[in-house]
Amino acid sequence: MSLIEHLPPEIYSAILSHVSFPLLQTTTLAFSCALPRSPIPQYHVFQYVRLTHPEQIIQLYQRLRKDRNLITNIDAFSLETWTADADVVVNLMNLLSSGRIKELRMFVGPNFAPEHLEDIFEKPWHGLQFLSLRFRPYVQRATYYQFLKGAYFDSTLLALSRWSKGSCPLPSLSIIQDALDATIAPTGRFAQPLVFFRLDPFRTLSYSPLTSELEHFRLRIPSRQVARFIYSVANSFPALEFLDLSTCNVVESDVEAILGRFGKLKHLVLDGCSVVSQRSDLAEEERQNLWALLGKSMALAGVKLAKEREKKLKVWLEANVLRASMNALQVADAGPAAPPVPVQRRPRRGRRGLATATISLRESLPPDAEPLPGLPSRHTGPPVALSTQKIRILPPQPLLRTFATTAPGYHKTVKDKDTQHSSIRGQFERGWAEGVAQLSAIRGRLLRSWQGGMRVVAFRHHHLSTLYDEDNESGDGSSEEIGLQGLVDVHTAEEFVVEEALCPVLCLAGSGKKGAAEGHVEGCGHVVGWNVWEDEL
Repeated sequence: MSLIEHLPPEIYSAILSHVSFPLLQTTTLAFSCALPRSPIPQYHVFQYVRLTHPEQIIQLYQRLRKDRNLITNIDAFSLETWTADADVVVNLMNLLSSGRIKELRMFVGPNFAPEHLEDIFEKPWHGLQFLSLRFRPYVQRATYYQFLKGAYFDSTLLALSRWSKGSCPLPSLSIIQDALDATIAPTGRFAQPLVFFRLDPFRTLSYSPLTSELEHFRLRIPSRQVARFIYSVANSFPALEFLDLSTCNVVESDVEAILGRFGKLKHLVLDGCSVVSQRSDLAEEERQNLWALLGKSMALAGVKLAKEREKKLKVWLEANVLRASMNALQVADAGPAAPPVPVQRRPRRGRRGLATATISLRESLPPDAEPLPGLPSRHTGPPVALSTQKIRILPPQPLLRTFATTAPGYHKTVKDKDTQHSSIRGQFERGWAEGVAQLSAIRGRLLRSWQGGMRVVAFRHHHLSTLYDEDNESGDGSSEEIGLQGLVDVHTAEEFVVEEALCPVLCLAGSGKKGAAEGHVEGCGHVVGWNVWEDEL
């Protein structure tokens, strides 16, 4: 017997604690086979359960039914097979949901129906910190069951949105639909099933309690314009730091809106998105200039957001001034205003035909079809200004650290590719620097106006000197930005200074390590994503 076989169980556990979760199960089993007489703790086999074959699902289910104490040992579960029996998976998940699972990964293949995922996520998984759903519903033979039944997974998003606040503060969420591959399923003979029919549920998910503390979000729906559904609501994803929308239909205006809306965003990955024009007929100088324009627009995303918010604020202030004036006139009257007496029309003579309507749509309309906006019932922002005083909004400074997207593929050799990427990064940095300089000038002018007595406010989620708390929430993510909600007064001159806004690390190598590892820039967003998701998708 060697000395390693006489070690106490605590030493083996300490050794296995250095193994990454995806390899823990196989490493423990290999360790046990190599040292069959050693007291290696077997609960490590169940810390990270990874199932890659359909028959393993029923085996695990039967084992957990016999010994339910093993459920509490499972910290992470990964289902990595596309041919699983969905009913058995649902039964297994019902057992696992009673445990302490922190990480959950699922492959959702053609055997799954929306009802299966609804059953799995009907109730919150308490303690869950990582959720990854990967969809591949494609089939080899044509079937119209999904189309006739309307079998789309929109309901899964709505089920997650219904989880109550505090039941599951989820830091990491990944929802991926695999791109259609001709080697997996035919692409020309019939239409393949859709995963999501409508994109509205993503808007509902964006302001749900589940995503109130979401820091990492990966959403890949090939060729769908899903970006606008996640940034259109005022308080969507308030804690988001990492966003991956690769393969989605994302344009430059979406990038501006994303950077403007998500005040804490540090990493943005847009692989496979045509953010910059891919036209091959453009001259090289024009192509390079497009990247400079992109860098400048990204640096000035906060300026565009501030201008749009100022327009809404101006309309709201004018409406409240008018409302206050009308209220003052009513108070000055000697007595209460009598309700207006409706004028009765004289009935027309003659016989009323059978086709004559007995109701009037005009009379059923409310007197104020579009009422003036009023003060919110729970106003927590700066004091409301009921005057014509102009209020300016301080445009936030960019906090983005990395940006990854796909470069046009018109290079011919690896050397040309490296030269092209280097030139693109140089143009992007030039445009970013111009944008930051323009932002500094705008904030400088606002500083002088503020010193002259003009009121200046800043976005709460972008304001570095203001901590976010629950008392400042509007309480309804579906509501529009009303008045001064989400805005705070600027109090010091230092708040106008643009801190060191370094240009984000731009990586053009594309997703995945294989065959492109040499093209990734050090510290790029892809590396951050690999560490978060523990895969190379």
